[in-house]
Amino acid sequence: MTRARTGSASDLRFVLPRRLEASGPPESRGLRRDTVRMLVSDRGRLEHSTFRDLPRFLRPGDVVVVNTSATLAAAVDGNVDGVGPVVVHFSTALGDGGWAVEVRAPGPVAGALGSVGAGTRIDLPLGVVATLVEPWPHGSTRLWRAAVDGIADVPTDLLATAGRPITYAYVSEHWPLADYQTIFGRTGGSAEMASAGRPFTHRMVTELATSGVVVAPILLHTGVSSPERGEPPIPERYDVPEPTATLINHRRAAGGRVIAVGTTVTRALETRATLDGAAVAGAGWTDLVLSTGRPTRVVDGLITGWHAPGASHLMLLESVVGAAAVRHAYDEALAGGYLWHEFGDSALLLRR
Repeated sequence: MTRARTGSASDLRFVLPRRLEASGPPESRGLRRDTVRMLVSDRGRLEHSTFRDLPRFLRPGDVVVVNTSATLAAAVDGNVDGVGPVVVHFSTALGDGGWAVEVRAPGPVAGALGSVGAGTRIDLPLGVVATLVEPWPHGSTRLWRAAVDGIADVPTDLLATAGRPITYAYVSEHWPLADYQTIFGRTGGSAEMASAGRPFTHRMVTELATSGVVVAPILLHTGVSSPERGEPPIPERYDVPEPTATLINHRRAAGGRVIAVGTTVTRALETRATLDGAAVAGAGWTDLVLSTGRPTRVVDGLITGWHAPGASHLMLLESVVGAAAVRHAYDEALAGGYLWHEFGDSALLLRR
């Protein structure tokens, strides 16, 4: 893994009204994917728009970088002797056959289940057993390294058969896995959707291309998120392809901007970035923490959803455009009734 960079927590504090939490996909509200609202912050100046107008705010020569990770049906019902029913969130494949998992009580509860520990055996469908081994990463109070026995391949043999998308209390019902996919998803591996890319449509990608904006891929498999305040992002696997790094450097040298679609893309690109702002290809694990103390070097702008109070994602937004611009945008979004979370509205944050 890369060496972690630390930063102070974001000073952004706010109360998110329940009415602003999107409880289902935009389609359930009578909208198309690309007609969700979008607040544009261009060097601190705000404009209200809709996502389908994104090409209007980009320039010929810009590079829009997207995440090609597809979402897994990563929530599986299980049972623990002496505890009862549980839900296991399969967060991250660890490469040695083990998985990082989170264990929760069934239903709309907040936080991981505290009555499990090393050695806990969880009975899962199809005769599969997950045994908790140790906290992951070291010192975690929420995620566990688990050995999974009784099945050859967790994604194809267990999750595809017995899993469902991870949902939290603000989502009112279970929606199909297709609602948790972006048009860019190619390689299954994310516990939760790289949701900043959800509003994109094939028609918009075509429009961007014809206007001189290039769309380029990276891969980062997202782990589980958390409603707990102040929790740092967990290590995640990424891959920045050589053609993407070369394209970014060429376009930036010619004056183009790099627009990351989501915090996942930002984290992947910045993990490989040089001190002088060059993109570098490579793959591995990242535990990079971005903040105003470690601003972005490659990423010039960010397409993102709206993040919960206390989330570490807020620090990452500030690393792109600064704390004042993020505060201004969030104040405006709260006042304007924008919708939060993976099925909510969007923002385009630009620093140049």
